[in-house]
Amino acid sequence: MATPRYPALYQLNTRVWLTDLGRRLGRAATLDDIPDEALDRIAALGFDWVWLLSVWQTGLVARAISRSNPGWRQEFAATLPDLTDDDIPGSGFAITGYDVATALGGDGALARLRGRLRARGLRLMLDFVPNHTAPDHPWVRENPGFYVQGTPEQLAAEPHNYTRVTGRDGQPRVLAYGRDPYFAGWPDTLQLDYANPALQDAQVEVLRKIAGQCDGVRCDMAMLVLPEVFERTWGRRPGPFWARAIAAVRQAVPGFCFMAEVYWDLEWTMQELGFDYAYDKRLYDRLRAGDAGPVRDHLRAEPAYQDRLARFLENHDEPRAAATFPPAQHQAAAVVTYLTPGLRFLHQGQLEGRRKRISPHLGRAPDEPVDGLLQEFYGRLLAVLRDPVVRDGNFRLLDCSPAWDGNGSAAGFIAWLWSGAAGERLLMVVNYSPGQGQCYVRLPCGDLQGRPVVLADSLGTARYQRDGTDLVTRGLYLDIGPWAYHAFAVWPG
Repeated sequence: MATPRYPALYQLNTRVWLTDLGRRLGRAATLDDIPDEALDRIAALGFDWVWLLSVWQTGLVARAISRSNPGWRQEFAATLPDLTDDDIPGSGFAITGYDVATALGGDGALARLRGRLRARGLRLMLDFVPNHTAPDHPWVRENPGFYVQGTPEQLAAEPHNYTRVTGRDGQPRVLAYGRDPYFAGWPDTLQLDYANPALQDAQVEVLRKIAGQCDGVRCDMAMLVLPEVFERTWGRRPGPFWARAIAAVRQAVPGFCFMAEVYWDLEWTMQELGFDYAYDKRLYDRLRAGDAGPVRDHLRAEPAYQDRLARFLENHDEPRAAATFPPAQHQAAAVVTYLTPGLRFLHQGQLEGRRKRISPHLGRAPDEPVDGLLQEFYGRLLAVLRDPVVRDGNFRLLDCSPAWDGNGSAAGFIAWLWSGAAGERLLMVVNYSPGQGQCYVRLPCGDLQGRPVVLADSLGTARYQRDGTDLVTRGLYLDIGPWAYHAFAVWPG
């Protein structure tokens, strides 16, 4: 399957999806029950990747912790007012093994689904959780040295970071909960010890196994196992893992894709280690802040860096975009996020304007009405995303000049140009500010001089004819409202 330069990924909450399907079927649903029509729709929308969240086997211990943790339970009840224990299968990141959960149909059902996806030109992405396992993972009994060890004194002083377990030899041990350096441990997990070379070797084998089941992995909190981060958290510096692991997997499965969930300005570090894509949390945070200047600065980064960023407005960790951004700003932010370079990463429910985030501990979603206006907007946006010029073209950030002396509203604009191999062009302009704005945007297109030029908005109804020389020398004049945007197809008239 040919992959565009800038593919689109759709994240699906597998357990929630199958719960909803099971309600309609009147029985428990597995991956085999996902209808072909649903896959056809995903492909028709223009997605290249499907990321199935939480397909791996989880255990009874983590599930019991999820159901009994008071703080988590309060969060779950806010999402599902009619919450029952059956709605809490446990975190999809507290994994007991990289076999597909029996309740989802097992490895065979996944293989059959992967074949159906491939028949539609869709690639499959799954999770890899490098930092920790469930407390009842077989390694806890068979290879307790794979985990960060604690002492009784640490357990007494930090019960939020350590717990007591018993190995196969019957000896009690203190092991650390999985965590990052800034928060207390996750009590439904145990921390893997990357300072143990045998653990690293075992994780490489896990990745090789996963690579036989899908086309790519999203690596949960991938930066936590970097030597410098692990040392900051646990006081010991392990040998490097990612570059070696990625090389080993790609030797077995050439072209296998790695996407890193990563924060703390470590995106470029992960890319240098071999990751195809790294989360672009910085762009998301700047869009939430609502200031065009930092967003524009972010888009000035080197193309080689931007091309390998995964750009999103929501995912299973972030709050819903429809609940975070006011409606007009939401649309403007989506235009900037998905019509700039990188992997275009959208989340189940986002296209319909869902407002309640669903914890990875839950297996059911609340009933929510569809936001028709937002759904219509995303339909138009996805149509533009299917345009070859934004899937395989060249991106160029443009300057926005004041419309007249003393008018500072040009600072609220973000403009860029997509150019294709066949001469096609798409001019993107967004007034990313809460006020009316005016500016000029010059087109760096010398071939338009001396010719009439048509500009037709692919995201709206506007259509203009302008003098090409004027567009190149003075620029296109824009006077548009707060959070307004245009996607002008540009061609000689």
